[in-house]
Amino acid sequence: MSNLQIHSSSCTCCGDMLSGRFSRRRFIQTAAAGGAAAMLAPYFAIAAEGNYEAMVLACIDPRVQTPVHRHMARRKLTGKYSQFIVAGAAIGVVAPAFKDWHKTFWDNLEASIQLHRIKRVIAIDHRDCGAAKIAYGEAAVATKEAETETHRKALTEFRKQMGEKHPKLAVDLGLMALNGSVQTFN
Repeated sequence: MSNLQIHSSSCTCCGDMLSGRFSRRRFIQTAAAGGAAAMLAPYFAIAAEGNYEAMVLACIDPRVQTPVHRHMARRKLTGKYSQFIVAGAAIGVVAPAFKDWHKTFWDNLEASIQLHRIKRVIAIDHRDCGAAKIAYGEAAVATKEAETETHRKALTEFRKQMGEKHPKLAVDLGLMALNGSVQTFN
């Protein structure tokens, strides 16, 4: 059964066609607009490509979206990076609990390298992360020290995997507090 609906000739969406006012001139104007759009499509596709500084790996947690953007602005990278957002950030990429997500990240990174010619990956985990609890258990984040060590290990593993898969890319690692301050790991 078809979902096609034809309205009355007084209808603004169908009226021109049904009343015969869809003239040759209107057809030519519509065809010309469609042709121009088709000719310009490759230029719009190129706009999505370019040379960008980095890809940022961050968490889905709404509490860190604005602080991450502010952090990137402080680094003078606004408009110069692509993003990959996944629960846990680096934890989502390396933790066995999230193994089904790993390929998605690496495939996305390949696309960012190809399309954006990035030079570095900036991984930003955050404190009070629910994905860290899921992946490693409550004890792994029970104290500030345990939480820091859990993230340090995940971020270090992330750097190791980046080095194996993309040794030419620089890797920056950070653990963001909910107030936006970032502890970096070398």
